[in-house]
Amino acid sequence: MDLFGDSLDSTKNLLPKDGIVNYYGKLFLQQEANHYFNNLLTDIEWKNDEAFIMGKLIITKRKAAWYGDSAFEYSYSNRTKIALPWTKELLTLKSKIEIETGESFNSCLLNLYHSGEEGMAWHSDGEKDLKKDGAIGSVSFGAERKFSFKHKKTGQKVSILLEHGSLLVMTGSTQTHWLHRLPPTKLVSAARINLTFRSIINY
Repeated sequence: MDLFGDSLDSTKNLLPKDGIVNYYGKLFLQQEANHYFNNLLTDIEWKNDEAFIMGKLIITKRKAAWYGDSAFEYSYSNRTKIALPWTKELLTLKSKIEIETGESFNSCLLNLYHSGEEGMAWHSDGEKDLKKDGAIGSVSFGAERKFSFKHKKTGQKVSILLEHGSLLVMTGSTQTHWLHRLPPTKLVSAARINLTFRSIINY
């Protein structure tokens, strides 16, 4: 099911069952979104991401960064990251997302995709460090990219186009029952920055 052409209703659940995903659309005017994209591109401490896949250490073209309330650790793909202190821009964005959603977050994982050829494979954000069934606020700046969900048991798929300056929120049992991915595409040559605001426990 593709949701590219549907009229926007941020209260509408994009998933048919077993989870909650709300798309708020563009939260920022074009000029404001451009400002954040350029600022994040230059001011964030980007590093190539690392993952252990089938026993081998893989260095990705995609770059990542991890920020939070304190220097707590977060592990995924058998690698551990230590959070950096918030930047002024990230705190401003966090506050805006918290006001918009009514949720609270204590950390943010950022990903930089240099072009459409860089993506993210099917996965769920179910790490033990994350608050169970907690909200994850996903903010996109830069190139518009397709984002897809797949039910773990039925294989049913749902896709949406994430716009420049937009917000998508995943909550409830979404991570338990659904996978998500950012599929690579040769149709997009521009860069995209994604911020996922999260709540870490056990720190």
